[in-house]
Amino acid sequence: MILKSNKGVAILVTLSFMALAVTATLELHRRARAAVSSTALARDRLLLEQMAETGIQAGLALLLKDKTLNDIDTLGDIWADPEIIAEMLGELKFDNGTLAVAVTDEMSRIQINALVQFPEGSEFNEAQRELWDRFLLQWIETNEIQDVEIQTLINSIKDWLDSGDDNAITGLSGAESEYYEDLDPPYVPANGPVRHGSEIGRIKGFTPDLVNRFEEVEGLKAYLTVFGVQPGEGTSASWNGRININTAGRPVISALLPVESRDLAESILQYRQELEETEALDVLSTPKWYQNAAGAADVEIDPNLIALTSDVFRIESKASLNDSSFTVIAIVQRQAAQNSGQWAGKALRWQTK
Repeated sequence: MILKSNKGVAILVTLSFMALAVTATLELHRRARAAVSSTALARDRLLLEQMAETGIQAGLALLLKDKTLNDIDTLGDIWADPEIIAEMLGELKFDNGTLAVAVTDEMSRIQINALVQFPEGSEFNEAQRELWDRFLLQWIETNEIQDVEIQTLINSIKDWLDSGDDNAITGLSGAESEYYEDLDPPYVPANGPVRHGSEIGRIKGFTPDLVNRFEEVEGLKAYLTVFGVQPGEGTSASWNGRININTAGRPVISALLPVESRDLAESILQYRQELEETEALDVLSTPKWYQNAAGAADVEIDPNLIALTSDVFRIESKASLNDSSFTVIAIVQRQAAQNSGQWAGKALRWQTK
């Protein structure tokens, strides 16, 4: 009986060791697969980053080349042509994956920091205030957005930007430090320029829906920019608020027009598109080219609000590989070297997602 008992124990011990061995083997295989998978993911991630950064450089190369071809910036230029971009990307050799690049003119947007008169930064820039009023009015009406007070938004932006009068609320609906300090959690207003697009959502009245997306409506952030600074003496700076009328979209074009003429925005855009398609881009080098559009002969846009060129652009580069993707969004500025005069690019902001 003792012998049988010992044999039974031996069998149990053997089975136990076998179970442990199988478990250990399975765990080793799992770790090996995880290591291979982790290595592959790391390799793909590195390749995606390199591809996306290459796309940024490709977009910048087109912008620098374009600067040598003409003195204005339009949607008929090489940096805005999807076919030219696709052809350029086709010259880049990647074993796997795809790369998509889009370049847009940052100065086709409304400069939020131009609403006050920097460097003093304490009073409205009246032309910009009127621009904001027209823009918000048509945007709210067009998209049938309810319960939004235009003056609250404008006054609150002004109070966020202005300096030296932290106790002087603009109008009856602005907001200074006392308002923000009573929030949960509390914070303080900038009392200076907006530095990043996400900061807009911290200003009174600018809800996440309004800033980012309102149901199927593109949010206000799509039409605004914090860039466009003009260097001043010493550390001072200002924003002139000029919008490139050659690249601006319909809502911004409509806001540039007098209220009674805002319905002509579509006619102006159609005329501009005809010029781009027929490569008659020299017409767009005259500030009042919009008056050639049907019905716009008598329209006058404030010349202090428009420009015909830009040196600040947004490049979005998306790399895709093995069901993964990596996107880089770069704000770049073209600038001429002081000694040689050759154009080069400078990254003002670099964002990944």
